Amino acid sequence: MPLKDKTAEGGPSVSPQEALDFHASGRPGKLEISPTKPMATQRDLSLAYSPGVAVPVKAIAEDPSRAFDYTTRGNMVAVISNGTAILGLGNLGALASKPVMEGKAVLFKRFADVDSIDLEVDTQDVEEFINCVRFLGPSFGGINLEDIRAPDCFIIEQRLREMMDIPVFHDDQHGTAIIAAAGLINALEITGRDMKTATLVCNGAGSAGIACVELVKSMGFSPQNVILCDTKGVVYQGRKEGMNQWKSAHAIKTDKRTLADAMDGADIVFGLSAKGAFSNAMIQSMAKNPIIFAMANPDPEITPEEVAEIRTDAIMATGRSDYPNQVNNVLGFPYIFRGALDVRATTINDEMKVAAAQALAALAREDVPDDVAAAYQGNRPKFGPNYIIPVPFDPRLISAIPAAVARAAMDTGVARRPILDIEKYKQELSARRDPIASTLQRIYDRVRRQPKRVVFAEGEEEQVMRAAVSYVSQKLGTAILIGRDDVIKENARNAGVDLNRPGIEIINARLSRRNAVYADHLYERMQRKGYLFRDCQRLINNDRNHFAACMLALGDADAVVTGVTRNYSTALEDIRRVIDAKPGHRVIGVSIALCRGRTVIVADTAVHDMPGSLEIADIAEEAAGFARRMGYEPRVAMLAYSTFGHPAGERSARVQEAVQILDKRRVDFEYDGEMAADVALNPRLMRQYPFCRLSGPANVLVMPAFHSASISTKMLQELGGSTVIGPLLVGLNKPVQIVPLNAKDSDIVNMAAIAAYSAGA
Repeated sequence: MPLKDKTAEGGPSVSPQEALDFHASGRPGKLEISPTKPMATQRDLSLAYSPGVAVPVKAIAEDPSRAFDYTTRGNMVAVISNGTAILGLGNLGALASKPVMEGKAVLFKRFADVDSIDLEVDTQDVEEFINCVRFLGPSFGGINLEDIRAPDCFIIEQRLREMMDIPVFHDDQHGTAIIAAAGLINALEITGRDMKTATLVCNGAGSAGIACVELVKSMGFSPQNVILCDTKGVVYQGRKEGMNQWKSAHAIKTDKRTLADAMDGADIVFGLSAKGAFSNAMIQSMAKNPIIFAMANPDPEITPEEVAEIRTDAIMATGRSDYPNQVNNVLGFPYIFRGALDVRATTINDEMKVAAAQALAALAREDVPDDVAAAYQGNRPKFGPNYIIPVPFDPRLISAIPAAVARAAMDTGVARRPILDIEKYKQELSARRDPIASTLQRIYDRVRRQPKRVVFAEGEEEQVMRAAVSYVSQKLGTAILIGRDDVIKENARNAGVDLNRPGIEIINARLSRRNAVYADHLYERMQRKGYLFRDCQRLINNDRNHFAACMLALGDADAVVTGVTRNYSTALEDIRRVIDAKPGHRVIGVSIALCRGRTVIVADTAVHDMPGSLEIADIAEEAAGFARRMGYEPRVAMLAYSTFGHPAGERSARVQEAVQILDKRRVDFEYDGEMAADVALNPRLMRQYPFCRLSGPANVLVMPAFHSASISTKMLQELGGSTVIGPLLVGLNKPVQIVPLNAKDSDIVNMAAIAAYSAGA
């Protein structure tokens, strides 16, 4: 029997052998358990287990809610199945469901940083299953039920929700319903329909179909306008054959008896059934601008190609990733549980589901960042008939969906730990997926309190325009785009970027009323360096870096960001013709490396090729100052291949001399050297040198040369899985940041925020 994808989690096709090799390679399976506390010493073991563990045991016995504080319960979800409805394969048993449940647990962690463990319950008896799960409740903060046949799944979920004080969520039902509802909200908007009057047919009365019908009704659809169909036709009042209590709840008074009858004139059809269920005639009979969600997998009820041959006015969604508008459950369940866990919700109610659907719909209407465009192989989607649902790798999902769910939980009284500051919570959510977000949070917060005018020098580039829009949308200040007005507006129109909003300015260098002033300023600086006035005028007219730098130098802006179209050294040369170093400072490049919860600042990663002892001392001082401005108390290690004189060498001698220079300067931060990188970062190795001046592992690393700085940071990225921000320019008299060539819009916004932050320092 061929493998089939789940209704809402389809993806690219793979060969059976490739799938088996993937699951068998390395450690078999997809999960492992890693400790979150050190287990290196006898004291660690004493704290983790006996006798130290007795203290939280007593605390929890006195107050059960403390389990959320002292154990993993608050971030732990159980993925539970009995294997009675695995994917599209049917009842293959509990053990056979384990690869799917492991996969679900991996998705929880990957997308929302929710720890999860799979549990396969080897019984098909509903009462036995319920009793097994209910007694496991104290172990978890939530229960995700999966791959359980209907109608057992309805009984199990309902009973467990009544018995347990934690969220119980059958994803096969509600996950599909929530994502489909999100797409439906946007499809209704595009076609100009009102859900109070729109008519919807749902073909498929299993777990997902019933859940879809229930959710759209809770959103505002009239029950009389929603027709449920199964293999025997319309579910109508008075029907006896093939009925159960869940179908009966959605039976309506109608004379329609077949799926074809129901679809005649319908505005919307949901397919949760089987390939070929929708005929050409059925699609042709639907109302103008029909909304067709054919969600059977791997083969939908009707394909987009087949619909396109019948009519050109349809909006389509499927469960497959190779078509637009994929109804994919991974857009929902990780983030819904994230929000529910974070407020310690007792349940996931309809209001929370609707909030998730609305947040997803709103996200699809926003401008699409580069990270999302990359998922489309560079074809940037725009809100419209072919983009009504976000894609799974959209980095904004982690902050948008959980926050909406958490707010709904609080509003409906099911939250046991309310979140007081939702905006701060969103920032914390972003930090779970993106370590940069955590480091930049302080910067963004301060810039919002003191907004700045930032010049985006390469204003005609698409990613720069998107960065400018994002900068303004995040309330960081005013974005000034430098470029030709007509080109910027045309490029923005072609890219679907809306620049017609307060806070965005466009300046054409040639037409600027400040053009002559800037040319005079540049000529005054460059006239004794071989430049004629006409040379300077040409640079102001034609080179946006020079124009932007003059804006900054003469107080017409607060900061500049550039670099998208030129290499780093060229952009720096342009800027340095206009902007000097701060008096008494040295211009350097620093990078921030984030790896396994540690933040280390590395210098110099951009400017000095082979610094001498004086330059190394200056670099150390600049880097320490930068660390303080970023909120870290600097512990500076001046690195070499040797440690405190062994082995000896010329390059190590330069570092030793730099330490002596800092001694004479009597600087107010910890520093020492020369030392190897492992000694600087490993407290155990550092203790072998009791005379070392550092009180702990270094958080500022001064490299002996640019090449070692560049090599080490890139190796950290590629081999160590680190996130590296930078290089950031430090030491200029005015705040300028240079992004890497062809940087993404998100990188440009981060650099703009850092530049704006420096403007207020």
